[in-house]
Amino acid sequence: MLLHLSTWAEIEQYLQRSRSIVVPIGSNEQHGPTGLLGTDWLCPEIIAREAHQSADILVAPTFNIGMAQHHLGFAGTISLRPSTFIAAIGDWVRSLAVHGFEQILFLNGHGGNIASIEAAFSEIYAEASFANRRLGFALKLRNWWDLEGVGELAREQFPEGHGSHATPSEIAITQWALPETIKTASYTPRIAPSGPIREARDFRARFPDGRMGSDPAQASREKGGALVSMAAQSLIRELEEFGREIAPQ
Repeated sequence: MLLHLSTWAEIEQYLQRSRSIVVPIGSNEQHGPTGLLGTDWLCPEIIAREAHQSADILVAPTFNIGMAQHHLGFAGTISLRPSTFIAAIGDWVRSLAVHGFEQILFLNGHGGNIASIEAAFSEIYAEASFANRRLGFALKLRNWWDLEGVGELAREQFPEGHGSHATPSEIAITQWALPETIKTASYTPRIAPSGPIREARDFRARFPDGRMGSDPAQASREKGGALVSMAAQSLIRELEEFGREIAPQ
């Protein structure tokens, strides 16, 4: 089920049989010469929607703007400040909790979001802790590339030049889902350099075409399809396990 294509009555009916929801979350930022700006929010959205095709899963609208200030040296990147991002996550969670959702899983597609998502979770848990009450719901963060089997498959597909940004695995996923958007380019060097992440001007100087340690030319629709299939089935199992983690009230 897709929340934004459902009515309020349908969501009430869903809540009678399940209290879980998946929130795809990512970023709108540069991904090298051939990667779509939406890659980091598209990947978790694609995986979550594939999972809902074969399981009774509710998928929330995608949280598509994240923490990407180090990419602001490249046109098209949109970023939130950490404080804004944390506050927005809190409001999303509280809105869902009002309706009775008890297991809220954020499926993340951008490494730069991780620290702030975890900080947002801590802020929410602190509200209950300092009030000496049970929160009534649980939060979970899972990066799509950390879903069971996905990392191993990506390493098998791309044993060299996978890198950490504008990777062939994430670009392959968007190629599978959106073949009409496939781009090509000549990369020099073939495998991009690696290094630290600091502010935007430093990032652009270190990584002039936006890639980090990657060779996106290895991406293909076929490899992307295999990754999506693996990730979708792993996400279904992840949600089942999340439900078992909830402590009795």
